Order: sequence, then structure tokens, then C-alpha cells
Amino acid sequence: MQEKLQRAWFNNHQWVWILFPFTLLFFVISTLRRKFYGFSWLASTGSKIPVIIVGNIGIGGNGKTPVVLSLVSWFQQNGYTPVVLSRGYGGQCKQFPYLLQNNDKPDLVGDEPALINNRALCEVVIDPNRGRAAQYIERNLKCDVIICDDGMQHYALKRDIELCVVDKRGLGNGFLLPMGPLREGAWRLNTVSAIIENKGVATEIDELQNNKPNWFPKMCDTPYFGANLVPTYWINVHTKEKVAIDDFSSYLNEQNILAMAGIGDPQRFFDTLISLGITATEQKGYPDHYQYLSHDIPKNKLILMTEKDAVKCTEFAHKHCWYLLIETNLNDEFFHFVEKKLATKKE
Repeated sequence: MQEKLQRAWFNNHQWVWILFPFTLLFFVISTLRRKFYGFSWLASTGSKIPVIIVGNIGIGGNGKTPVVLSLVSWFQQNGYTPVVLSRGYGGQCKQFPYLLQNNDKPDLVGDEPALINNRALCEVVIDPNRGRAAQYIERNLKCDVIICDDGMQHYALKRDIELCVVDKRGLGNGFLLPMGPLREGAWRLNTVSAIIENKGVATEIDELQNNKPNWFPKMCDTPYFGANLVPTYWINVHTKEKVAIDDFSSYLNEQNILAMAGIGDPQRFFDTLISLGITATEQKGYPDHYQYLSHDIPKNKLILMTEKDAVKCTEFAHKHCWYLLIETNLNDEFFHFVEKKLATKKE
């Protein structure tokens, strides 16, 4: 049903109008909730440490986590000490706030926090109550910028910068859930600090700052930045062997190849493989945050997966399982924009 809905949202199918009563209810509840925070009838927690939200106004799978990792890397290279804050969706942890430890498993902390914890040399904290977590970070950790992976609609945490990530699917049919893919209307793009379009794997990295896409709302003057996904290495899930993209063809050897992805938009990964000249014998798309079991990994096939899948398959992956390491390419103009915004907030 979820796949059918997504096809309807992004292909403008008219049958979604039967869901109008539910969308109306969602609109009323979400609007009242937002107003309650706006009028301070619901408490919103602030922090002395600048807070950057990397989120979206629609369903997941837009590419927020790669943007978070790029921000972490840039801040570290420029003398900052960032801490990443996440809800920990999909994890079984019950004690919050929770500071991730080395080798924490995704079934405890969630797949995205586990991925960030493995990749970024910074502290990661999870808590469904992000305001409480921000106070914990302020009291207990060395930190001068908090980067929130998701949480744009979590108004219980005040924020200094909002970065809204939208992928090349755009805003779909423009309707709120469940008629469409949006958690907040397109009007919300007028209120964020910047919009980042995840353009996917591009052939020309220098074309990041092209004209705004067709889905970009008219009369919206919010700063816009393009971002490309850049495949860098294939990494063996079992042995951790790292192979350059151009050298990986020798590992294929016309084997029976299964491409699998449990992300918000599995087709994006499959399209990436095609752009790399890899034709999979079979493709399997799973729901976002899918919890893999050993029987999902056939022994007699070459398995290609995303990094988000790999963190959940480490314990039972065999030597023919590989994941694609992806970096997000954001130019200096974007990072200077963020730094200038932070400086303005500090004044």
C-alpha cells in the first residue's frame, strides 16, 4: 500500500481524493499544534548552543543524513566541535538522552544514528524529546553547534537555522498526508533558512548552482542550493575492504547480482547503479528503516546495498556483500552561508 501511495503522490493520480477527509483532519491537527507552539501554549526548549535542523517538509528518503555528514565534516575542518542529535527512530533504546557508544547496534539506536556514529568522528545523541537532548548536550558535552538529523516539525526544540532538503521528486502532487507526501504545505519553504535540492548522482558536479527546479514555489525567495551525490568507494560489509568505483568492475565478473535498498526512495539507489554501469540481475526495494534478517541475504549472489542497509546487515553479511559509500557535494557558497547565519545568531 505504501508503494501504491507513493506512486500516486508523484504521478498525480486522482484517486487520492478519496483520502481527502483524512488529509483535512491532518491539516487541522498539525495547524493547531503549530499554533500552540507559536503562541507558547506548548513549551519549546532553547539552547545556548546554536541549533541547525536538517529536515524536510515531506516524507523521508530525501537525503538528509548525507547533508548532516557533510556539515559535520566541514565544521570539524574549520575548528568547530559539532554534536549530532537524532530521534533514534527504529531503535529499541528506552533510556534517554542516550549518548551513542562505539559499535552500538542499529536495533538499539536506529539505523541513521548508527550510520552517523560509524562515519563521523563526533558525538551522537538520541532522544525523541529533542529539547531535553539539547539541554543534555549543553550540560555534558563539549560542543559549539548542534546538528539535528531530521526534526523540522519537532517544534519543542527551538532552532537557529533550518535547512530543508528536497530531492528531485520535488513536492509531488503538493497535498498533505495522506493525499500527498507533505507533512507541511509548500508555504513552509518560505520560512526556512535555505532549501537544498538533492539532485542525485550528477554527471557534471560543476552544475550545482543551476536554475531553480520546476517544483520550486513561485514567489519563494528562500536561498537555494543544489547538492550532488558522489559515489566514492565500494566497501565490503563483511571484510571492510575498500575498492575504488573505477576498479569495482573486476569484482562483478558477470555474477548473479542482487541490488537491495531499504530507504525512502529505493529507486534512487537502483538508478545510481545504472549510472555506474552496473546492471543488477534482481532489484529488491524495502520500506524505509527496514530491519533485515539473515534470510534476506542470499548466499549465492553478489549483494549490492546502501550504507544505511549495511549497518543493519553487518552481523550476517557474507564476503560478497558490498555497500556504496556516498558523499554529498555542497559547494563553498553553501557553507559560507551557514557560517554567516551562525555568526548573525551569535550577535
